[in-house]
Amino acid sequence: MITRRLLNQLQQLLQENASVVLLGPRQVGKTTLAFALQQTLPGVYLDLENRTDLLKVQDIEAFHQANRERLIILDEVQRLPDIFAPIRGLIDAERRRGHRHGLFLFLGSAALHLLKQSSESLAGRLALAELFPVDALEYQPPGAATDSLNLLWLRGGFPESLLAADDAVSLRWRQHFIRTYLERDVPALGPRVPATTLERLWMMLAHSQGGPLNASTLASGLDVSSVSVARYVDLLTDLLLLRRLPPFVGNVRKRLVKSPRVYVRDSGIAHALLNIGSFNELLGHPVAGKSWEGFVIESLLAVLPSRVQACYYRTAGGAEIDLVLDFPSEPGKRYAIEIKRSPAAGLSRGFHEACADITPSHRFVVHGQTDAFTLPGGIEVLGLREMMGRLGEV
Repeated sequence: MITRRLLNQLQQLLQENASVVLLGPRQVGKTTLAFALQQTLPGVYLDLENRTDLLKVQDIEAFHQANRERLIILDEVQRLPDIFAPIRGLIDAERRRGHRHGLFLFLGSAALHLLKQSSESLAGRLALAELFPVDALEYQPPGAATDSLNLLWLRGGFPESLLAADDAVSLRWRQHFIRTYLERDVPALGPRVPATTLERLWMMLAHSQGGPLNASTLASGLDVSSVSVARYVDLLTDLLLLRRLPPFVGNVRKRLVKSPRVYVRDSGIAHALLNIGSFNELLGHPVAGKSWEGFVIESLLAVLPSRVQACYYRTAGGAEIDLVLDFPSEPGKRYAIEIKRSPAAGLSRGFHEACADITPSHRFVVHGQTDAFTLPGGIEVLGLREMMGRLGEV
């Protein structure tokens, strides 16, 4: 059992809000987290993909009345969007009775789809949390720190994949996961997308991990329109399987690259799409550098407070910073983060030029080892886990 950091945050949100939406892709551990929550907060769990459970909430008012003293947990709630309107009335009625907190917990795997449904009905009555795949701070088994980090990078953070008996079992699980999404979960959300087309797009994005989103090039390779590509990318983003990292927007007198960078969010899923089954295969693959970059970015974003804004910086002339973090609540605070596999890797001229352009308050090089030291100019070099710890304290 891997202890998830979000458990404490979820408990706090339920103490402060009538309802909470917990987002995360399928199989990431939302249900397990909800069951762990029930150890301290009595609740009743319903899976809306289960026919019997679905029947129980057809009259949500009666079900709530029978379970008024317990937290009602509704899994895959995007399957029943009409439920939010009557729940609003139930929450308001409980507020008038003085019961304001911890009434409903919604679990969902389609972010924009679910947020649109819930926010329209539960405005002011809802808090949001996102469960990322297991990250490097959560997964620290006994043994060499670097070995466990490499295993997490290879297999990704879905618990069934990460904790598999061996690499072959892990790869098969991820391949089945991909097939299930394409054949069952995507059609269930409504849009008619050919599974073969979506799989090819997903694979193309894995091959170009961390590259700029070029809908025209992707459309040409898939023999579909750019509009269709944009719609498919939106869908995979909505399912929390892709991340679009926005470009830096600021008052810089240089021509900036303005396309978002696209990453397959879980490194293990990216590797399965590329049929990479072992660490040696990964190190020899052309995508290894960008895969590591995406893995680090996703790890850092997992611990960031929601108010921090993340982007990348690149000019037409090649000045570049892998990750820029802005802290709106602290004017002038800006982190420039360069990502390397090894602490011995040199910094490019482009990084220094980019830092001169945007004048960050702090400069970091984040790598996959445990060494920590400072370079001339105050650039801190540190391992991924140490950087995650720093950001978690912000």
